[in-house]
Amino acid sequence: MSKVIEGLHYSESHEWVKVEGGVAVIGISDFAQSELGDITYVDLPEVGDEVNAEEDFGAVESVKSSSDLISPVSGEVCEVNSALEDKPELINEDPYGNWIIKVKMSDPAEVDILMGAAAYEQFLG
Repeated sequence: MSKVIEGLHYSESHEWVKVEGGVAVIGISDFAQSELGDITYVDLPEVGDEVNAEEDFGAVESVKSSSDLISPVSGEVCEVNSALEDKPELINEDPYGNWIIKVKMSDPAEVDILMGAAAYEQFLG
């Protein structure tokens, strides 16, 4: 069974969000990384890029497939996890400890439409 963390917000495309002030820390869920298998590459946006909720901001590639990363919120990318450029497998090791991007949210209310941990567990079935 996939690990789901209380206190995070989850999207139907399996990204998680942790809100720190007006910044959304975004990564992919344990379910997503386990479905992908061994992650070999993470396509990251640039700091300063604008992202929109429900639109892709990059991709994760694995030995099995490639999957778009869909932003759960809108705003400006204020930080990227550059460690993933050299070690994309960090996401497999700890999908909740190894975030992908941080976004300064333009509309913090967008997190309210995301699922909480219990709803995400139910969504996973």
